[in-house]
Amino acid sequence: MSVNQSLLLLALIIVGGAFLAIAEISLAAARPLKLRRMADNGNAGALKVIAVQQNPGNYLTVVQISINALAILGGIVGEEFLTAAFTQLLLLVLEPPLATTLGFALSFLVLTSLFIVVTDLIPKQVAMALPEPLAIFSIGPMRALNTLLRPLVWFYSRLVNGLIRLLRLPARRDDEVTPEDILALTEAGARSGLLAPGEQQAIENIFELDTRTLPSAMSNRDEIVYFLIDDSDALIRSRIADTPHSCYPVCDGDIDHIIGYVSMKDLFKRVLHNEPISLADPALLHKPLVVPDRLTLAELLKQFRLVGEDFALIVNEYSLVVGLITVNDVMSIVMGDLVPPWYEEQIVRRDDNSWLIDGVTPIQDVRRALEIEDIPQEEGYETLAGFMMTMLRRVPRRTDRVIWGDYTFEVVDVDSYRIDQVLATRTSSSSNEADKTSAGHH
Repeated sequence: MSVNQSLLLLALIIVGGAFLAIAEISLAAARPLKLRRMADNGNAGALKVIAVQQNPGNYLTVVQISINALAILGGIVGEEFLTAAFTQLLLLVLEPPLATTLGFALSFLVLTSLFIVVTDLIPKQVAMALPEPLAIFSIGPMRALNTLLRPLVWFYSRLVNGLIRLLRLPARRDDEVTPEDILALTEAGARSGLLAPGEQQAIENIFELDTRTLPSAMSNRDEIVYFLIDDSDALIRSRIADTPHSCYPVCDGDIDHIIGYVSMKDLFKRVLHNEPISLADPALLHKPLVVPDRLTLAELLKQFRLVGEDFALIVNEYSLVVGLITVNDVMSIVMGDLVPPWYEEQIVRRDDNSWLIDGVTPIQDVRRALEIEDIPQEEGYETLAGFMMTMLRRVPRRTDRVIWGDYTFEVVDVDSYRIDQVLATRTSSSSNEADKTSAGHH
């Protein structure tokens, strides 16, 4: 075989190996969701790739048969051609035995490097960067190659399938998309700049609705503005002027005896028509939505949709009212950084390493603001105050401290038994062992 023929054959072998590497990696890396979108837009090749991904056995068999055949053929052609060429050059300065040995070693090194770089590393990196287009590009030739090698493919496929069943190994990829997969994609999108940080946070918050219970987002019992059924017209007008809301609970005696609610729209109509306001009027009262405090925010949204309400009163297991929540409260959590944080007054950053935090701040928001990965016994409480009580195992007093990881939480203000303010300070990570706690009164 002439020098030109050997060079041409070696080049064809290298190109073929590179194509097979692209075909293999692009099929594995191609994302089914993106392929499905391309198929919906009329790309027939995307449908073929999806079909092969669902049953890739024959495809991979073709790839491996072809790659190994080309590697053996490349070794034969390259070794014969390159060894002779290097030996001839080395004979100019070395003795024949040494020149022959070094010529073979050099041809092996050059040929191996050529195959590693040109038929493996470069095509695989390119295939990882553009998996879907390259998978569609290669699917046609690979199907033709599959037809050409059908007898060998049939034999090796049966052999491999039998061994997989015998060894009880997984044969198909699980393409089920989990919330973790979606969150990983949004994180990658944020890092690449395709998603704004606030948009990524909003997507994460949507999945968080299934785990956050109502106390993490509600207005607490002592913040609820309500009317008693026998309140006077003047008192009602004064209260709605001082604290305007869309709806007000109406109670009989105290907040734990709710008989309905009145909407601002109905009250406003009475004011416009100069009509007296009496909460004893059945036409003003509406039946409220009352939900248990163990519901998640996702379950609450379903309740809102079923009954057509946009606010709910929350009761505990003893049927005592513990809070009130609206659709806006839930949406504030979902929107996150896309709007000014609803908890911005609850978490005030004093400097790079300290925060002043309201005791009723939801523990999820504390974790997010302080970038804390793990909180102990998180399922047992909803707020920072609950965290402090859980760690101290008693009602906290001023100057009580809890150390968790790299943070020290110190109670700085207590109103009766309610924790008003906690100072969170980040300490040096070298001086604290992660996941160790201490608590005490100072």
